[in-house]
Amino acid sequence: MPETKSKKKRTSKASASRASETPAAEIARLSAEIAHHDALYYRDDAPEISDADYDALRRRLDELEKAHPGLRQADSPTVKVGAAPVAAFGKIRHDVPMLSLGNAFEDQDVVDFAERVRRFLMLGESDELEITSEPKIDGLSISIRYENGELTQAATRGDGAEGENVTANIKTVREIPHTLKGQNVPELIDIRGEIYLGHKDFEVLNAAQAESGGKIFANPRNAAAGSLRQLDASITAKRPLRFFAYAWGAASKLPADTQAGVVAAFKHWGLPVNSLMRIATTTEELLAFYRDIESKRASLGYDIDGVVYKVNRLDYQERLGFVSRSPRWAIAHKFAAEQATTVLEKIDIQVGRTGALTPVAKLRPVTVGGVVVSNATLHNEDEIARKDIREGDTVVVQRAGDVIPQVVEVVLDKRPEHSHAYKFSTVCPVCGSHAVRESVEETGKADVVRRCTGGLICPAQVKERLKHFVSRNAFDIEGLGTEKIEFFFDTGRIKSPADIFTLEARDRASDEPLTKLRGFKDTSVRKLFAAIDARREVPLDRFLFSLGIRHIGETTAKDLAKAYGSLEALRSAVDAAIEGGKESDAYRDIDNIEGIGETVIDALVDFFSEAHNQEQVAALLKEVTVQPYVRTQTKESPVTGKTVVFTGTLTKLTRNEAKAQAERLGAKVSGSVSKKTDYVVAGTEAGSKLDNARALGVTVLDEDGWLALIGQA
Repeated sequence: MPETKSKKKRTSKASASRASETPAAEIARLSAEIAHHDALYYRDDAPEISDADYDALRRRLDELEKAHPGLRQADSPTVKVGAAPVAAFGKIRHDVPMLSLGNAFEDQDVVDFAERVRRFLMLGESDELEITSEPKIDGLSISIRYENGELTQAATRGDGAEGENVTANIKTVREIPHTLKGQNVPELIDIRGEIYLGHKDFEVLNAAQAESGGKIFANPRNAAAGSLRQLDASITAKRPLRFFAYAWGAASKLPADTQAGVVAAFKHWGLPVNSLMRIATTTEELLAFYRDIESKRASLGYDIDGVVYKVNRLDYQERLGFVSRSPRWAIAHKFAAEQATTVLEKIDIQVGRTGALTPVAKLRPVTVGGVVVSNATLHNEDEIARKDIREGDTVVVQRAGDVIPQVVEVVLDKRPEHSHAYKFSTVCPVCGSHAVRESVEETGKADVVRRCTGGLICPAQVKERLKHFVSRNAFDIEGLGTEKIEFFFDTGRIKSPADIFTLEARDRASDEPLTKLRGFKDTSVRKLFAAIDARREVPLDRFLFSLGIRHIGETTAKDLAKAYGSLEALRSAVDAAIEGGKESDAYRDIDNIEGIGETVIDALVDFFSEAHNQEQVAALLKEVTVQPYVRTQTKESPVTGKTVVFTGTLTKLTRNEAKAQAERLGAKVSGSVSKKTDYVVAGTEAGSKLDNARALGVTVLDEDGWLALIGQA
């Protein structure tokens, strides 16, 4: 597939960065950039780069970390799934999480995917590997439960762990049967697929919306999501929603032992499936299917944004398992991004909760990929300087997926005659404090991000921390969005997280209650207070994430919650690390947690050492209850709750397969040996970890002993 001009430029840029940076410097820079974009996407719901560019950053970071494992940062970024459900619908917890897929954007990514699968499964050259290919529907993911063949409930993806209860709405979708027919229907099965709108139906819907003065939808995906997520199911019933089934979650029994076989059973049961699915045995066949579907994209009658490949054999899928962001046995091959040309009228600087100054291009509105956009990311000041982007420039903007576009390049022959290079501010535009680029400890070089030094005296940072606290993946307080947080902060009603939960009591005692203010009605105020009350109990991982501790993202918060189980246990461990310092057993115990390193520990120590933070957490805990972490697992096993370390070379399992297997069985996998380790599984050429295990009296197993312990000898 020929490259576009912009792709060639990005490739040359990546090559240049590798040539000019040490591996440690590049890892530090990439980690900072990815963490920045993770925060925008998952916390602020305001992504500023395309899926393709985000994935390119992650791929390069993965390459470097694999080549230099000793340089891997403790808080190396990971990708989260979805967004938290809206409380008004009620929630349904998924028995099997609904995860997202990893992305491929180039042919080589698909080749690498197939090779990774073969290596993981230790397949020989002559061993056949079947992979299914199917169009990737651009719609809304849904999980529909059937019990004894009867539709009993339906839920959106939500945050991957729990979704919105849309059962009544799903029952209005004509293509979804209320009762499955035929043979081999299991007692229980969660059918998963995509709700979407066809192109013709989308045009008719928007015409009707325009005639009635209703909302005009930007694209079929938004229309499908908006139609399904109606609190009044009768509105959903009037929308021509459609459905494709392509996967499953919990199931008492499956009708086949392959992906294609199960999907064929779906069709037999009366569920709509995509007839374009094919099975391939070579990467050449996969890529030929991709190009064929891409050429037919405009004539399909519904939106797709790529092709999905899945390993066909279910026993292979089971062995491959999952990484934190996606299954190892599937990948989405995305189509190229779409571009347009417009004028960059102004560069705005936005201040985030950690003080990061983020430049955003204000564009003359332009349609890109069927959506009118007026903002684009400029990443950071180095990127502005590298591309020599100036106010007044004509620029090429690119959009891939449902994200804010990025500026790809400047059209130099259209540059105004008297334009000047953009000078990035060295003071915070909100509070006037100095804005500096801190030195990255690992490299000694300046961080890519310039930060306001104002801290808690900077209104922008305090506001952004409050917005983060109530965001979807933190406390998820419905009705308390950006505008209300800013209003409550500016009027002095909410200055800290605890103030949110005392708002109702203070409002009752106020001479000027909310109901007397313009824009606040009795009903809306009652709903707001009810939404706040509904969040007085919060899971431990969400609580940790909500505090906005630097380097503690969703994945790291979950890792800590899994390891300690309760806030009390975690605080006790951190307090001991604060008292004992870096050489203490307490510090090393935290460091032994898989995925946790010194950067994260230091961030915890810094946060909980600060008196102001201690006061805010204490005040918050008077208002809310933090629920212990609940570990999700399918069944008890001999290693449930045990800490396991793998070392040396394994012969019957790859190291990754062994770790995935242990985690599925409820074990904690650690990267280092301590007195809290229960088992060390030692392969050939085991080194210092085996010596440490023997010195500490930890039970050591060889590979056969491990398999016997878990009942798979």
